[in-house]
Order: sequence, then structure tokens, then C-alpha cells
Amino acid sequence: MGSLDDKVVAITGASSGIGEATARRLAGAGAAVVLGARRADRLETLVDEIRNAGGRAEAVGVDVTVADDLRRLVQTAVSTFGRLDVLVSSAGIGPISPVGARRTGDWHAMIDVNLRGVLHGIDAALPVFEENGHGHFITIVSTAGIKIVPTMAVYAGTKNAVRTVMEGLRQESTDGTIKTTAISPGYVRTEFADSVTDPQIRAQVERGMEAFALAPDSVARAVEFAIDQPWDVEIGELSIRPTAQG
Repeated sequence: MGSLDDKVVAITGASSGIGEATARRLAGAGAAVVLGARRADRLETLVDEIRNAGGRAEAVGVDVTVADDLRRLVQTAVSTFGRLDVLVSSAGIGPISPVGARRTGDWHAMIDVNLRGVLHGIDAALPVFEENGHGHFITIVSTAGIKIVPTMAVYAGTKNAVRTVMEGLRQESTDGTIKTTAISPGYVRTEFADSVTDPQIRAQVERGMEAFALAPDSVARAVEFAIDQPWDVEIGELSIRPTAQG
């Protein structure tokens, strides 16, 4: 028996990084996981690994910029496992650059994935949570929105927007139906650098990750901690950094 045997959790961005680590950890703790991402081949491999280890998992091809994809993710959880208890929004991109570089395509992409993608998830899951009488939104934000640094203005803007949405939703949900958790990691060994279009900045990010970045499971443990609380306890916000990160 795992501590999360009674939970059904949907996860976006589940094909790699923090989303993948969260899927593995929560499934190992007994939760049924419904995994969404664009890379269907990776999702299927992950689902097979979880099932072979005795876990419960389903895969759904999801592009978080498409609202219908999030609705399909939520409905798959309901139709397969009977309900949805938690939505973990882990999908995100970071093609960071100085504002003066005017990479407007990258700006729009970050807004679409990092902010609209989270809103699409809330829109899809909220009716199910309200019907069930409970639900938990967990969103992976970033310490970039806490300490603003050059090259991350737009990225940090999207993350701060999400943090604001989560806090606003929390204040609108004090009847005990909805819980919200915003988890802000610092450097984590993920594929974040792959989305950086500026070669020099990409190299800088990669050096930071090689030097002191956390394993994705470090963040996944925080997700598990937030879920594995009594219902009257809400972990509103957590920041998780490598000890060597300035």
C-alpha cells in the first residue's frame, strides 16, 4: 500500500524532466497517473515502465497551448480511473534572451506555454474538481520569478503571472474545495536549455546545470509532499534551490 493509493493525478510536461520524475515518484507512491505531453513515444515508454513496476498509468498526447488537449487529459483521468484529484502543470519552456534582442516569437511561445497552458489546465479541471467537491492544482513555477535577472524578463514575467493566478485562485477557494500549490525550482537538470535560442545564453545555462543543478526528483519529492497532506493543510508555495545557487 502506498501513501497516495487513493489519488488520481494528471501531469503535463510528463515526457521529461520534472514532469517525468513526478510521474515516476507519484506512481511509486501508489497514485494513478495520467501523463500528458507532445512526445507520445516517450510517454508510452514511461507508461510501460510504470505498469511493469506494478503502477497505474495512462498516456495522452497533449499540447498545453490547445485547450481541447487539456480537456481530453482530464476526461481520460475520469473515464479511466473514475475521477481526478490533482493536476500537476509541469509543461514549460524558456527561450530566454535580453528584451533588447526582440525575439518576439519566443515571447509569444513562453506566454502560450507557460501561462496560457496553465490556464487551459485550470479551465479543464475546475469543473471536475467542483463536481467532486475537492481538487488540487500544483504548478511548477520558477525562482526566476523571485529573483529577476537579465535575459529572463519575459520568462520571469510568465512565471510571476502564474504565481499570481495561483494565489488569486487560492483566495477564491477558501471554502475548502480547491487547494493550490506553486513550486518554484532553481536550477534543475532538465531539457530547459534546449529551448534557449540564443547560443551564448544556452551555453551559460548548460554550464550552470553541469555545475550545481538539482536532480528532477528533488522537485518531484516536493510535489509528493504537497499532495500527501491532510485535506485541511495547504502547502501554498515552495522554493527549491541547489545550495550552491546564488
